[in-house]
Order: sequence, then C-alpha cells, then structure tokens
Amino acid sequence: MNQKVYFAASIRGGRADAQLYHDVISFIKQTDTVLTEHIGDLSLSSFEQAERDRNIYEQDTSWLKECDLLIAECTTPSIGVGYELAFAEKLNKPCYVFYRRSQVHLSAMITGDPYFHVIAYETKEELFEKIAEILS
Repeated sequence: MNQKVYFAASIRGGRADAQLYHDVISFIKQTDTVLTEHIGDLSLSSFEQAERDRNIYEQDTSWLKECDLLIAECTTPSIGVGYELAFAEKLNKPCYVFYRRSQVHLSAMITGDPYFHVIAYETKEELFEKIAEILS
C-alpha cells in the first residue's frame, strides 16, 4: 500500500525494547514507508543532546503532519509518545496503540480515549499479525 507510517516508541523513557522496535520497523518496511526509522536504531541512546531538542520537535511534528497513520508501541511508558499520540489525534491521523498486557497497565488517558485503537498483545508474532491487518 506504501503508506507513510509514523512509528512511535520510547527513546528517553528506556530502550529495553529497542530490538523489538527494530524488528517492527523492518516488518512495516516490507510494504510501507516508516518515517521514523531511527527509533529502531540499536545504537540510539536514551540520552540525546539537549541542544538537539528543538530540531527533534520540528522534525517529529513535521513527520506527524505527513504520515498516513501512527503505530505506537507503548509497553515502555514515554511522555514523548503520549505527546505524539495527542498531536496525531489533533491532526485526525489514525492511531494504533500496542502494548504487552502482561507487563504494563496503560494510562487511562490512552485507554479511555475512544479515538485510539488500543491493542494488547503478548508475542512478536501476534504483534506482527495485528500490524499486517492494519496495513492491509
């Protein structure tokens, strides 16, 4: 379909799932464009340089305006991902929020907002199946 996907996941909130993010981005790229490929960079540190913050904000909000949909992996809590979800909602972009139900209880601000498609999963295969359904 070659949609433009904004993939959101934790950077400064923690990189414990960095390999998963990398794998998800690789999976999405089989059929679509991922605007935020850097999220899957395994060498990306959770401590970026503060002087780059304005540039990061400008680039990410530009990508949010450009994308066709947002897919967020929210098992690792992230204030930035929450902001990206709210920004995308304001732009009327479809938002899909994934999380591992056995590891986290999402914020009520996410689960209580009927705009978001909140999807629990446990295995990477289950996650990929659900993403494939969304992208088809």
